[in-house]
Amino acid sequence: MLIRLLVALVAGGVTAVAFEPFTFTPALLLGVLVLAGLLVALPDRRRGRWAYAVATSYGLGLMLTLLPWLHVVTPAWPVLALVQALLIGLVGPGVAAFLGRPWWPLAFAAVWTAVEVLRSGWPLGGFPWGRLAFATVDTPAAGLLPWLGVGGTTFVLALAAALVVWGVRALPRRLAVGVPALGVSVALVLLGAVLPSAPGVTDRPGDPVRVAAVQGNTPGVGLAAMAERRAVLDNHVRATRRLAAEVAEGREVQPDLVLWPENSSDIDPFRDAAAYVAVSESAAAIGAPLGMGTAVDDGLGWRNRFQVWDPTGEPVQSYDKQKAVPFGEYVPFRSVLQPLIPALDQIPRDMVPGERPGVLTLAGTPIGVIVCFEVAYAGLATGLVAEGAEILTVPTNNATYMGTAQVEQQFAMARLMATMTSRSVVVVSTNGVSGIVGPDGEVTERAPVRETAVLTAEVARRVGETPAVAQAQVLTLATTAPGAALGLASGVLLALGGRRARRREEPA
Repeated sequence: MLIRLLVALVAGGVTAVAFEPFTFTPALLLGVLVLAGLLVALPDRRRGRWAYAVATSYGLGLMLTLLPWLHVVTPAWPVLALVQALLIGLVGPGVAAFLGRPWWPLAFAAVWTAVEVLRSGWPLGGFPWGRLAFATVDTPAAGLLPWLGVGGTTFVLALAAALVVWGVRALPRRLAVGVPALGVSVALVLLGAVLPSAPGVTDRPGDPVRVAAVQGNTPGVGLAAMAERRAVLDNHVRATRRLAAEVAEGREVQPDLVLWPENSSDIDPFRDAAAYVAVSESAAAIGAPLGMGTAVDDGLGWRNRFQVWDPTGEPVQSYDKQKAVPFGEYVPFRSVLQPLIPALDQIPRDMVPGERPGVLTLAGTPIGVIVCFEVAYAGLATGLVAEGAEILTVPTNNATYMGTAQVEQQFAMARLMATMTSRSVVVVSTNGVSGIVGPDGEVTERAPVRETAVLTAEVARRVGETPAVAQAQVLTLATTAPGAALGLASGVLLALGGRRARRREEPA
């Protein structure tokens, strides 16, 4: 059994190679089909006992390979990897009772998808990193996203991997079954490449919006990246005023709106007069609405806010980030953990999450705002478009993680959100990765990292909804409920089977 556990651990690591920064796409299906093969090969009498261990070992390999970038903020990052692995382990017992049935690949895909949804929302708000669909950027499978969303795309990929195992096992005995199964698997993977563009989405009549995304840069690196808060703010102010001067001289076209990243002012402009003046005068100098990320203290706690200033320099609309990062923006179980972990003193106050969707109107255009970590939550993106967003923006601060895989992993998610919603996405970061992504997920502009840069581009305003947006709730239910039901049924069947086995073994 030890060999099976080691193989599962390696298979999880292989799956992670499909994500940034490696992006070796074949590894995605290879790792999952190895896990499916290991589960199917478990002896009947041990399936209930060992399926959880095998799937957990796989999850540990996946997360330990995917998340080393967390070492920048905490040496305890393997604990998060273990928690996620324990959740992924539910795939094993969730499907174990059905592995002998002809339809087990469908059960495998359904349970896998349900477990992904579970860990994307629980515990502590969930951690969606490592969803199979997130590894499809620049692959044919990405074409499934506007039709099926993240959950549906994951289901197809898991089903394709399971069908390979099913087909290979059937080949020696039943060629007429094995070959079609392998063919269907290949067809599922390539289906996204032949699907037409999602219906119902068009460019809004009129001119596109000219956007300027300002990457001001940070003077520090790692945990010290934002230590010089005034310098970070000044960098964004100087870059914006330089752009205003170029516009005045006719060397640059007047932007319709200007975007700064998350934490472009870690100084609360509503409590610091100098910061208020600096931001207000920047908006007035460029003569366009300016949206910027700041930390605002309202007396109840601090809020990670995206604040809009109008062209006269007056603060108007705002969006408060809804998905707080555990142990980054708040401390769960603070009264218990803080005395035990001195490093938590770096987070003296908890972020207060927002309650309203982030659809703000800039330059007459509804803009959907997704702040940093929130880009991993597909439901936020579909919800913003359903609320009328014609363009999406992701203000983010990745300065702490520069030089790690995190920045590329997050940028890939932004590209996939663009594909799923058929909306352009403007990603603006303090020092990278900043870029402008088209509605098809293609990158049209990208700034160099660790430099001050301003990206300007004409961005199409889009109206209408992809099936992934229009049917978001239906798709979520359809890809979650069957797997949850099967997982529960499998658990009951395994428990009953174990009870009967013990009765048979008891002496008369």
